[in-house]
Amino acid sequence: MATKKSSSKKSSAKRSSTKGRGKVEKVMGEYKRGQLKSGGKKKVTNPKQAIAIALSEARESGAKIPPKKKGGSRKKALPKKKAPAKKSASKKK
Repeated sequence: MATKKSSSKKSSAKRSSTKGRGKVEKVMGEYKRGQLKSGGKKKVTNPKQAIAIALSEARESGAKIPPKKKGGSRKKALPKKKAPAKKSASKKK
């Protein structure tokens, strides 16, 4: 007897649930129509911000969305070191 192997390929990447995918599609549709607002007042014009809002709302609704990535790409501003004061050349007479 021969056994059949499943032909479906499993991806190593994490996939979101259909509930989360639907929520993201809804919010991105609002963004495209110009109806998505941030904080209830300002209209969202940045697509990255729209994606962040969509994922956040999907997480709140209980969808299986991977957690936010930790660690920022921005470096913290370090205080600048002052250069040593230059000594003025004394005049010889």
